[in-house]
Amino acid sequence: MYISPALRTIARADPAMRWHLPDRVFFACGACHILAHAFIERFDATGDLTPMWLHPKNDLPGNHIIVSGGDWVFDYHGYSNHKRFMDHCFRRARQRWPGWDADIIPLPRDVLISEPKSREFDGLWLREPQQFLHDALPRARRFLDRFSSPQRRPSQSASE
Repeated sequence: MYISPALRTIARADPAMRWHLPDRVFFACGACHILAHAFIERFDATGDLTPMWLHPKNDLPGNHIIVSGGDWVFDYHGYSNHKRFMDHCFRRARQRWPGWDADIIPLPRDVLISEPKSREFDGLWLREPQQFLHDALPRARRFLDRFSSPQRRPSQSASE
């Protein structure tokens, strides 16, 4: 989750501005599902990875999609310890919105790049990669070049 209400409002209204955001911000503010799809596409040979939706309760902001590998998660930050990541997300959201809470919902993989399938989940509405100014999937694939595979990553990273 990347908290910047002004940035989100401006970027939603201006597709060119959204597209030209730095990669980390782009994949934090509205394209996290595309990054999750690209990550699973590249690194999940065994079917063990699960896209997870942080779905805020009470119509509060903070929707976010990550990939869970059990004891670790992946999003625009890179790899993080699962528990520490969740603790951090909830703590930061509650600083901004007291009482913030969210359900953590596993999603089928095909939902990540299908607007119609995403709408089958109450409160979820995801853009397809080609619905951005340009196709966001190649951009996500290039962004992933910065990261090792889950099997080859260091046992401890700075974000853990």
